Amino acid sequence: TEGHALVPGWEQRVDHLGRTYYVDHNTRTTTWHRPTQAAGASVPEPTDSERQRHMSRTLPDNASRVSPGANGANGAAGASGASNASSSALGPLPSGWEQRLTPEGRPYFVNHIARTTTWDDPRSRSAQAPSSNRAAAVAGIAGQTASRLGPLPSGWEMRLTSQGRVYFVDHNTKTTTWDDPRLPSNLDQNVPQYKRDFRRKYIYFRSQAAMRPVPGQCHIKVARNAIFEHSYNEVMRVPVSELKKRLMIKFDGEDGLDYGGVSREFFFLLSHEMFNPSYCLFEYSAHDTYTLQISPHSKINPEHLNYFRFIGRTMGLAIFHRRFLDAFFTSSFYKMILKKPITLEDMQSVDADIYRSLKWTLENDISEMGFTFTVDDDRFGERVEVELKPGGKDLDVTEENKKEFVQLSVQYRVCDRIKEQFEAFQAGFHELIPEDLIQVFDERELELLIGGLAEIDIEDWKKHTDYRG
Repeated sequence: TEGHALVPGWEQRVDHLGRTYYVDHNTRTTTWHRPTQAAGASVPEPTDSERQRHMSRTLPDNASRVSPGANGANGAAGASGASNASSSALGPLPSGWEQRLTPEGRPYFVNHIARTTTWDDPRSRSAQAPSSNRAAAVAGIAGQTASRLGPLPSGWEMRLTSQGRVYFVDHNTKTTTWDDPRLPSNLDQNVPQYKRDFRRKYIYFRSQAAMRPVPGQCHIKVARNAIFEHSYNEVMRVPVSELKKRLMIKFDGEDGLDYGGVSREFFFLLSHEMFNPSYCLFEYSAHDTYTLQISPHSKINPEHLNYFRFIGRTMGLAIFHRRFLDAFFTSSFYKMILKKPITLEDMQSVDADIYRSLKWTLENDISEMGFTFTVDDDRFGERVEVELKPGGKDLDVTEENKKEFVQLSVQYRVCDRIKEQFEAFQAGFHELIPEDLIQVFDERELELLIGGLAEIDIEDWKKHTDYRG
């Protein structure tokens, strides 16, 4: 202030940049210049009815205000009387709200839920075009946050509840949340960093246009006792654009509608058949009987490449529709999907004996061992010598080139001998999952995306379960 009271009918305010401006409620205009008595004298004194009309009008609830300093007792009493009459007509305030009076007697409302105040009566918002007011408020908030956090992910929208609290709508998953997807979740505060990173990546992954379901339904009918063959025929018959529609799975001879449970069972049963080592498409790693890898002997089936394309498409289908496969693979398999380089450490999950042998080669002098750039491969009981590079059988392994020998050995055993099979799998997989999108994950996160958690934490499940009814 400048030490003098404002002219009656004027109000001093401060904008969001801290600049002072003045509001003339008599003429409904604003100015940067402080009004003088001369300027005020030219304005006729507002009548009681005009003052009451001004006091009763609604104002935006996100601007800082200083109440006019020249409101008489009659005006305050009139405002209080109007407020009481309005309150009795509109009924009680919503839960969490409280009505208070300014020193001048003007009623305002406190939202204890959102910790905000407003001149607007929350009971009358529905009668005052709330959609436009709320849209303007949302636009203002969105503009302020976008300047600091950037735009919302694709498919997300910011909205306000009837109590003025901001929430977010994910149109991709048809869910709502209080958490801004651009920020770590409130639930993430006590969670390891890698889990917070996965959540952000997952939100980004699901928000992309290529991962949005297509309107309509895709009907697939299979028999339980022939689920592998029937699924192969159905999935490979249907165009990819159809597979992006909502899946409606039906088992032969079983009535019912698929609201999610049937499709989950379908992928569970199918994964047991697809990755069954008896079909010679996949085999257990030499490390254990838990993790799977592509079998280099799958060529025994002349249609094996078509089956690998089907398996790739099925895995992509499961990810697209948020379903899990009951299977886990070697780390090298996930890294190949992500196009990450394979290292000696990846050999450990494929064949622990060969891993130890190659590691020993790096740590010891092998100049007198007589190694060459070749490896022996077992092909249906026949041992075949394979050159790791052109002329490899005539090139000795020395201390100088043994690192190259080890890397080429790993590359052949992990990647090269299953190259055709993996390329067929990859072609089917990327029909539904774009290559650039899947690469936002690392191999551990991709394992979680495909197979979920191998073990369920019951206590964590209880903690984050919403009980209703």
